Amino acid sequence: MYQYNDFDSAFLAERNRQFRGQVERRIDGSLTEEEFRPLRLMNGLYLQLHAYMLRVAVPYGTLSADQMDTLAVLAEKWDKGYGHFTTRQNIQYNWPKLNDVPDMLDELAKVNMHAIQTSGNTIRNVTADHFAGAAADEVADPRPVAELIRQWSTDHPEFQFLPRKFKIAVSGAANNDRAVIKAHDIGLYIVENDAGEIGYQLVVGGGLGRTPMIGKVLKDFIKQEDLLSYLEATVSVWNLLGRRDNKYKARIKITVHEHGIDEIRERVEERFQAIRPTFGGIDLDMFEDIKTFFAAPEFKTASTEAYDAAYDADPMFRSWVDANLSAHKQDDYSIVTISLKKHGETPGDATAEQMHAMADIARQFAHNELRISHEQNVILPHVHKSDLPAIYAALKEQELHTANIGLVSDIIACPGMDYCALATARSIPVAQQIASRFDELKIEHDIGHLQIKISGCINACGHHHVGHIGILGLDRAGVENYQITLGGDATSTAAVGQRVGPGFAYDEIVPAIERTVQGYLELREGPEETFIETFRRVGLAPFKAFIYPEAQANAA
Repeated sequence: MYQYNDFDSAFLAERNRQFRGQVERRIDGSLTEEEFRPLRLMNGLYLQLHAYMLRVAVPYGTLSADQMDTLAVLAEKWDKGYGHFTTRQNIQYNWPKLNDVPDMLDELAKVNMHAIQTSGNTIRNVTADHFAGAAADEVADPRPVAELIRQWSTDHPEFQFLPRKFKIAVSGAANNDRAVIKAHDIGLYIVENDAGEIGYQLVVGGGLGRTPMIGKVLKDFIKQEDLLSYLEATVSVWNLLGRRDNKYKARIKITVHEHGIDEIRERVEERFQAIRPTFGGIDLDMFEDIKTFFAAPEFKTASTEAYDAAYDADPMFRSWVDANLSAHKQDDYSIVTISLKKHGETPGDATAEQMHAMADIARQFAHNELRISHEQNVILPHVHKSDLPAIYAALKEQELHTANIGLVSDIIACPGMDYCALATARSIPVAQQIASRFDELKIEHDIGHLQIKISGCINACGHHHVGHIGILGLDRAGVENYQITLGGDATSTAAVGQRVGPGFAYDEIVPAIERTVQGYLELREGPEETFIETFRRVGLAPFKAFIYPEAQANAA
């Protein structure tokens, strides 16, 4: 993974020194909260319902064991013993004291981490496929280009005060998108053209929130030497066109919608031609240097007899393997997803003890690497199959062995009204109750692949629009009300879910989800037909009959 050079370290030290002074001036009253707000947001510090919240960037979701240990130390020393991993591959601390935040940032800097640009109207943390560098289906590892974009966008003088926040994601597997590319302001697929050249397809204008839109292809193939200049041209065009009169219409998806993709493409091409000569090849030199940090680890060779024996003998281990392992580009290796979705617990939360344990496992068994997924789980990208029984045993000690990846209890959920000042309803308790209910029913493995995503407000941090089942919590005259959408898709076949009808009260939403899933089990043609496949075959109407049985009875 990328290692900071002297410039990076000096930049971060100076940035932290400046913020320490700003915090001191806020505490002694020299700065008002209004004056302090833009300064703290530049450094990832929010003011939530009950306390400050520090959002720490995990660039393109990649962590070393030492970095994971440091995240645990922050939770132990300056928070309440846990952290919350988010859909932006970041981690949030919900209870820091303001006077402690500079010390937290200095501790992060020791392991090349920070909270810069995790907030504000700027280019946010660049995200990527959490299986990057390990997946059997990728064209190329997206992490080097994600790091190039991170360096280009960090403290970029033109892009610190954009019309609104701006999010970029990169995937090396265009046919198996694990990075929600089409729901980003800019999404990049690494592709190979007919000549065998590696380049990028650029998708623009995706986004969720109050106006969900699936991105459109701006350019089918961009050469590596043109990537940064094309990105800069795209963001520059939006920076001029984007609406600053209405923050709800300021995102690039609205700009693309209002002007049309053809006009945006024409403007970007014109800007690209004007600025392209100014890059002079330095970005290519940087990219070649960055790639050296992302060489594949030295894969080992060993017998898999112990793994095979454990798989045959232990049904719990076998269930975990079947649910939580993915294909690696090396046949005798696997990608392990550690579920942070134990039934009844908060999705995405990990205690300091669990973070230390995952760091230790990565050091001992996984080439010192971990990843954070946008699905709020932790990944061990390189694990030899001979080590899987030992890893499972270590995870079990920490209650991190839940076998539910991709199943009904593997729920994405935002913090909701338990923490967030913008939330209009609770998300976490709904997720906990749904997971617990299907665990009681003991049918989630029979249900198969099903993605439930929950947001506690219209900003859609829980990605509910692209859940197979989406849940949006709203405030209706002071009462929580939950809308259901069906048919959303976050993959290469991205789609925005369809709202099924009137919302449900807090105590009604879990039974409504149970009826939805039971309806699927009756409607599917067989166990091999997934929820999303069934929905696409039969449409919304049959599901509505299950979700609203009283309406169906009255109509009869």
